[in-house]
Amino acid sequence: DCDPEYQRTILVRNKLDKYYDDLSSDNVNKWLEGYGDLPKNLTKFAMTLPHWSEGAPPPAKLSEMRDEMDRKDLNKMAQLGANKKFLGMVGYGNFAAYMEMRTERMFVEAIGPVLTKLRDLEQSMDQREHELKDELEDSDPHQMLATVRACGMSFANCLTHVMEGFIRSDINRMTLDDELREFHRYQQQIGEADSFLALPSEDFGSLDDYVEYLRSHIRVPAFEVAINGGAQFRRLMYEVETFLRFSEIGIETKKRDVLQSFGISMNSVTWREVVVKLLNHDAHLPLQKRVQYVGMRVKWFFEQQKAPIVQFMKSLKGSPDEKIYSVLYSKHAKMIEENATIRKLLFDTYDGVVQRQLNQFVELFRSTLHATFSNPWVFLKKTSARLDDDDYASECLLPSLDDTKARIPQEIQGRTGIDRTVTKWLYDIPTEAHRIDEAVDQVQLLVLKVYSHIRSQVCDQVELFAESFFKLPLLRRLEEDMIKVELSAVDKEGYRVRREKLSREGAANQQALKEVRECLKVLSTFALKHASV
Repeated sequence: DCDPEYQRTILVRNKLDKYYDDLSSDNVNKWLEGYGDLPKNLTKFAMTLPHWSEGAPPPAKLSEMRDEMDRKDLNKMAQLGANKKFLGMVGYGNFAAYMEMRTERMFVEAIGPVLTKLRDLEQSMDQREHELKDELEDSDPHQMLATVRACGMSFANCLTHVMEGFIRSDINRMTLDDELREFHRYQQQIGEADSFLALPSEDFGSLDDYVEYLRSHIRVPAFEVAINGGAQFRRLMYEVETFLRFSEIGIETKKRDVLQSFGISMNSVTWREVVVKLLNHDAHLPLQKRVQYVGMRVKWFFEQQKAPIVQFMKSLKGSPDEKIYSVLYSKHAKMIEENATIRKLLFDTYDGVVQRQLNQFVELFRSTLHATFSNPWVFLKKTSARLDDDDYASECLLPSLDDTKARIPQEIQGRTGIDRTVTKWLYDIPTEAHRIDEAVDQVQLLVLKVYSHIRSQVCDQVELFAESFFKLPLLRRLEEDMIKVELSAVDKEGYRVRREKLSREGAANQQALKEVRECLKVLSTFALKHASV
């Protein structure tokens, strides 16, 4: 079953001398062929091997006895008139010659894949030799700082490409469900789970309830799709906007607060000032807590992009996009992967820049909220822009000077519309002392309306804030920070150890490459010699 065609099977019949007396010129050929009991395509040999009496020493050397038995077998078969074809299957000498030729033929047939493997090995070892040589040059004490900064510049540039969308990236891809769970797990690991608002509202019993709300009610785009990079950032903006919209005034406005806000001053205190004081008192606090959540989510997102950035740089080698980007990207990616010192320096610098942008984002957003609640009436003015389908055709032409003069007063008047509405609400609030309870109710309602409008405006612009206060400064200033990377004494010692390791590896690789080339030369000569035969 293993060899049905007998292409690899060889039959050896020993003790031929035992059959000398049974063979004759009439049956010698038939016996050597097997009397029809053996397949004709089966390779077979008959021989007598050296032998002597048990317990006695060999009468001669084994090789001499073997050659003598071989001569006896051939002479005996020749005396019996064996066919020349069958004589080639008699004796140890013919068997050894056949095995030598057969082994050589099998080796020649199998040498092609071996040569291919050796050539591939030579190419990979030669490439590794050049890589080790380049890294040794780059890790030179006089050049290593420039090398680290060059790798940092490439890393910073590639963040922009990853944010633009890198299709082949498959590292740190997450669905929104996985992303939120990983984010909460990260907050617990760093010990900040109790210091930030984990859920948008107390009405959500757990993270599962919030995730189900986003999936079933909000229907966040690409909720179930595992993505990273810029696509993940856009989905994140959708989620944090939803989180921010759950902001509500945490403390109910009381009668005492309204009366306390009146106070006394050189001028009369109006309900307008009272509303501003109430908003300034605690209305901005819920938004500030949720802004901290937004910042932490964006910070965690950018921290997860380090691996996709390195993958982008590494994958350019041999890809169709290789000629579009810098040839240094793939080289620097390999150095970042293999050199722990470079990787730690760049990743620490990157995390430091992300943390700095988080602080600036929260501070700028907090300042925006303070300014908004300090004078909410300016913030409440509607935009003067207008997009009407009826005006679409006319927008194709530049307006005349008369049209522009007529447009400007209309836009200015449009912005004061909400001012007139709020002023009417303020005048409707009674000022008589005996109607204070009714005034308190109306002030509470007005505070809620103003807060709701401010919250909607802030939530509508949260993506603009994240882009302006976090993403764009990070993309623009990361390269500047990478060029300022400095090596500490520990880093320099790490480079020294790395150079020693590279030197040892380079010497071993050179020796191995030399042996592979010698082996390849011998086998190639052998293959050419037998190919010409």
